[in-house]
Amino acid sequence: MVKIIASSVRKGNVLDVDGKLYVVLTANNFHPGKGTPVTQVDMRRIVDGVKVSERWRTTEQVERAFVEDVNHQFLYEDGEGFHFMNPESYDQVVVDVETMGDQKAYLQEGMVCILSMHEGVALALQLPRHVTLEITETEPVVKGQTASSSYKPAMLSNGVRTSVPPHIDAGTRVVIATEDNSYVERAKN
Repeated sequence: MVKIIASSVRKGNVLDVDGKLYVVLTANNFHPGKGTPVTQVDMRRIVDGVKVSERWRTTEQVERAFVEDVNHQFLYEDGEGFHFMNPESYDQVVVDVETMGDQKAYLQEGMVCILSMHEGVALALQLPRHVTLEITETEPVVKGQTASSSYKPAMLSNGVRTSVPPHIDAGTRVVIATEDNSYVERAKN
């Protein structure tokens, strides 16, 4: 564990508070006109997902847990969870459904993702920024509609809804941003 001052805590850091690990959701420093400057931190306990708010003086020491970001390849999903393999050591890690969240819709067999690991446990998952999927259904083009002015709703092959330009039809492969389900471009291949 590394001790850091409270004012340097940032979103995404993993802290060890009283022997429990927390992921920082927000961290704000307040400098009132009178009194001591404080750092207000909203965190989520990793074990059970409980959200907690803490307030420390900006000069107080807090323990930051060591988290390592490692590339892992997605293998398969079963009742136990989502199975990933480290391509260098061939170690396998199981990520539970709560950690995956709604990102599971974009997982594809063989996809390389970044797992944030702490003592052999996956705390968070980062998908590639873009994935290529096929449009399964979309509305027909309305005559007189220009390509730049509006988008139409479409259903992707993974069951996620998005909006695409009018010239995109069902069966077309498109590139989608995993962060916000938005259309990027028509797939090149």
